[in-house]
Amino acid sequence: MTVTQPARLTGAALAAGLALVPFVWILRDLAALGSPADLFRYWAGDRFPLARARSATTLLDPVLCLAAAGTALAALRSRHAAAALAATGAVTLALRLPGLWNHGTGPLVTALAELALATGLLVTALAGRRPPAGPDEPTPTRPRPGPALAAGLLLAVAACLLLAAEIRTALGLDARLAVDRFTGGRSVLDATLGVPPGWLAAVLVALHLTGAVSAFTAARHTRAVGVLAGGFLLAAGLAELARLARLHLVLDVRYVTAPEADVPGLAAAGYGALAGAAVLALLAGRGVPDAAPAPQAPATVPPPPSPRPPGW
Repeated sequence: MTVTQPARLTGAALAAGLALVPFVWILRDLAALGSPADLFRYWAGDRFPLARARSATTLLDPVLCLAAAGTALAALRSRHAAAALAATGAVTLALRLPGLWNHGTGPLVTALAELALATGLLVTALAGRRPPAGPDEPTPTRPRPGPALAAGLLLAVAACLLLAAEIRTALGLDARLAVDRFTGGRSVLDATLGVPPGWLAAVLVALHLTGAVSAFTAARHTRAVGVLAGGFLLAAGLAELARLARLHLVLDVRYVTAPEADVPGLAAAGYGALAGAAVLALLAGRGVPDAAPAPQAPATVPPPPSPRPPGW
């Protein structure tokens, strides 16, 4: 399926608006914290020296901003942007849903705006599709089998690691705290626009598994879903590596002795960064074009009858 020209323009406008909302909040945080380095440290989880100011955004916001901006460009450039519109809309819808029970006016209005824009992307992707106008019109390509299989394996392993970490964390908490990780209760201290950690882990596991299944089946929407999953994986891995590196390599008055190295956390963060970059590289290439239909044999003229009739 391809996307009609009005649907492409509508999707690009909606995606641009979806990118603008977190961008405005990021600018607000830059003004509050003073420097991009402090903001990145807050996104990475190092919030002790930044107690004087609280960030409204998390690492999720710049990733969603880049994803929406890339979707807007894809809608303007390609008639095959239905998968990108649908993937960005669905992921944004799932991640911003907990903002509906946020008590702040600004975050609630932001969540409503992003949910409306994400729903518009989904509706545009579904309503603006059309079949190819003819056999000569190109259709969305499938990923190449080798890179798709490798990307699917990387995403499947990432989903299993994230699911195992979330289960281990939930088992170490009592029931109320475990529920708060999904609903965002008072025991969960996060940024204003932050997504409850349990909810975020569930959405990312679903995204990674969807990308893995799409890659294994060589579906036409593999690139859109896989690139989105790889971007989240790469950003989370780099942020965790930066946090652990600063924790163990930078001297700080908070610690009398250096903390023990978190080997499992370091390994998971390193895998996330490397796997995310590998998935992006594997799915960035061109897909396999559909095979051209076999030419039909010309109709054969029947041989003349024998004996020939008069005037043959």
